[in-house]
Formats: sequence, C-alpha cells, structure tokens
Amino acid sequence: MQGRTDVPRDRGCLVGICFFILGLGTLLPWNFFMTALLYFQNRLNTTQWSNGTMVVHKEYHFNNWMTLLSQLPLLLFTLLNSVLYQRISEAMRIAGSLIFILLFFVLTAVLVKVPMEEDRFFSITMATIWFINSFGAVLQGSLFGLVGLLPQKYSTIFMSGQGLAGTFAAIAMLLAIASDTDPELAALGYFITPCVGTLVALSCYLLLPRLVSPSSIWVMAFCVTFVFTVTLSVFPAVTVDVKTSFPGKWERFFISVCCFLMFNINDWFGRTITTLIRWPRKESRLFPVLVVSRVVFIPLLMLCNVQSRSFLPVYFHHDGIFAAIMAFFSLSSGYFVCLSMSYAPQLVEPKDAETAGALMTFFLALGLSLGAAVSFGLRALV
Repeated sequence: MQGRTDVPRDRGCLVGICFFILGLGTLLPWNFFMTALLYFQNRLNTTQWSNGTMVVHKEYHFNNWMTLLSQLPLLLFTLLNSVLYQRISEAMRIAGSLIFILLFFVLTAVLVKVPMEEDRFFSITMATIWFINSFGAVLQGSLFGLVGLLPQKYSTIFMSGQGLAGTFAAIAMLLAIASDTDPELAALGYFITPCVGTLVALSCYLLLPRLVSPSSIWVMAFCVTFVFTVTLSVFPAVTVDVKTSFPGKWERFFISVCCFLMFNINDWFGRTITTLIRWPRKESRLFPVLVVSRVVFIPLLMLCNVQSRSFLPVYFHHDGIFAAIMAFFSLSSGYFVCLSMSYAPQLVEPKDAETAGALMTFFLALGLSLGAAVSFGLRALV
C-alpha cells in the first residue's frame, strides 16, 4: 500500500476494523508485559526461608528495568524509523515488525514452561522487552504514516484501537486469574493471547490491499466466522474435560473416542455431504439463522459432565448424551463451514472470486481466533 493516496472503498467498515485491530496490535507488547507483573515477580522471587529467617538474595527492580527497556527503544527506533522509511518498504517494516513481535511473544509463552535460574530468566526477559518494543516502535511509526495518507477518521479509529490495548490486556489477565487453573497454565494462556492478537493484526494488514470485493459476501463471511467462534469456544477447551460415567478401562479411551474421534469423523462427514446436499441455498435467509442457532451447543456441552467445575450443575451425565451432542455439533460445524466457503465466490463477479476467497480465509482465521479467546471465559464459567 506504499505511496497510495486513494481513499479505500470501505465496504462494511472493514478497512476501519482492520486499522482498529492494527492500532490494538501496536500497544499489545507494552500492555501485556506491564499487566503480567505478578507473573514476572513470582518467577524472580528470590525470597527464601533459612532456619526460620527470611533471606532476600537479590532485588531485580523488575518494574524499573521493564519501563526503561520499553520506553528507550521506543524513542530510539521511532527516530530511526524516520530514516528507514526512505530505504525499507512499508510492507517490510510493518509485516516484518509484526512477525518479529509474534516470534518474541511465542518465546515469552514458551518460557512459561521452561524452568530457569532467576538471573538467566531476567536477562532473557529484558532482552525480549527491548527487542519487542524496538519492533513495536517501527510498527507504530510506519502505521501512523500509512493512516496519514487516508481520511482523518482512520487515524481516529487507529488511535481508538491503541486505547483499547490496555483494557484488552487487563481482561486477558482477569480471565487467566478467574480460570482457577494451575498458575503456570494460566500464564501460558495469558501469553498465547497476544500471539493470537498479533497474528490477527498481521492478517488485517495483509488483507488491506484486497478490500475491493463487493459486499454480497458479508453474510457468508459472518457465517464462517460465527461457526468457528462457536466451535473453538468449547472444543477442545471444555469438551476435553468431560469425564465418563463408566469408570474403568473405558476411561482411558473415552476422550479419544467420544471427543476427538467423534468430532473429526463427523466434521469430515459434514464437509463431504455438501457434494450431495446444499441446503439452504446461498440466497436463503434461513442459512444465517441456522448458523446462529448452533450457539445452543455451547450450553449443552457446558452442562455435560465437565470436571472440575465451579458454577454450573451437571445435567447430562451419560456418555451417550455427550457423544450425541458432539456428533451433531461437529457435523453442523463441517457442513456450514463448507457451504459458507463454497457459496461466497459464487456471490461475486468471476473477476472478484479470488479476492472473495482470500477474504473468506481471513474470516475463517478470525473465527478460530475469536473462539480460542472466548474459550477461556467459558471454561471458567463451568
């Protein structure tokens, strides 16, 4: 999109949504590290007890170093970006920065599961904070330059996304705490969230140049997003914790058979059967209604014998009921996803079919990401 001054045809406000998500992505690094102070303090806790006496071996001043190593590269690389923009393409600066931010977030998530001596963990974390904020500075400066080429409303939308980044990180932390799971697992889920957010932001940037497709596909885009949001919100986060009502040898095979095998076979069957049955038709208003009706599977699966649980009672104890719900749940998922993806290119002119397919792939990935994010809250509610 380098050098473009033409105003995008913002059909369905999708260009605005993309810039909102990109704004959110620019401040995810700072907000997710700042909000996770409790996790880092626990990892660097060098307080020990010796003969009944508390001994503090080392004070890392984590908060101070984190702030310095976040803001200093912001200053330096924002200045450097004013030189880089003439020598490095916009796509390289924006997409490259998002890719490196994603990789450093993945590293941070992996370190949750890696036992490590405090000094080494502190050094790696500080280096990660430096590099992730360096790339964040290049990203932010480049995106401000991009939105500066467009009408003023896109700058407002972009900065609104930045303003929500702190709230997004705080909610993610609250969900991690409320999940009442092992602290290590909660921290892992917390740091996976910005990985997903950065990946969605990268997808939005790659999608921007292709937002020229007619709006006749937005119903199908909504459908494929909603189907995967519902599916990933409970599978496997909730379904994998369902326990059999017949303890014994069968218990070893229960989840493999009734959860994963049942889902994959019926999902495959639902996709395959669309070669013979295509109902409702692509123009039918019944199609999105049936897609939205799949939301009923969420409470049905949450009321199965999920263990451990905090709030909801168990209404469906028998294995057969769980297996039947899983069968219809996965069959409908495969069926409606396949129809949505195949209907969309048929709703546009032949010259726009490829762009429609690319847009649908984005919304498919968006549904997967939304479902994965929602799964934390739903599991905590069980």
